[in-house]
Amino acid sequence: MKSSLARPPPAVLAGLAGAVVLDTIIQISWKLAASRVPAGADIPATLLGVLPSRYFLIAMLAFAAQLWNWLRVLARADLSYAQPFTALSYLTVLGLSAGMLQERISGHQAAGVGLILLGVGCISRTPYQTPPAGQSGLGQAGEAIR
Repeated sequence: MKSSLARPPPAVLAGLAGAVVLDTIIQISWKLAASRVPAGADIPATLLGVLPSRYFLIAMLAFAAQLWNWLRVLARADLSYAQPFTALSYLTVLGLSAGMLQERISGHQAAGVGLILLGVGCISRTPYQTPPAGQSGLGQAGEAIR
């Protein structure tokens, strides 16, 4: 039996994949930048350790790209549909943390990521965009911010 739910357009799927990739880049870059900061460093020492790092620059550029990408995704899909997909970055960050950073991954962490994947699977079976209730489809909250 075929589902009556419309599939999200390719732009939404590409934006969601981009969000996961960008978030992964941000998280790994943050970790690599932070690795230059001595344990117990005060604020000035932390800033001096992080600001000149190329990983800090990569994180900032990825943040800017993520902002643009996320605005494009939310213009096409409901937040309640799109946001849970970003949890897939837990899987990519966990994998890269183990592979690139040689971090040990516990069974609890792996089980948690499994539950996240199950949740994203459930979310993916819901409509990507709620049918508009009125003219704008934003409801009262949307009208209040216009």
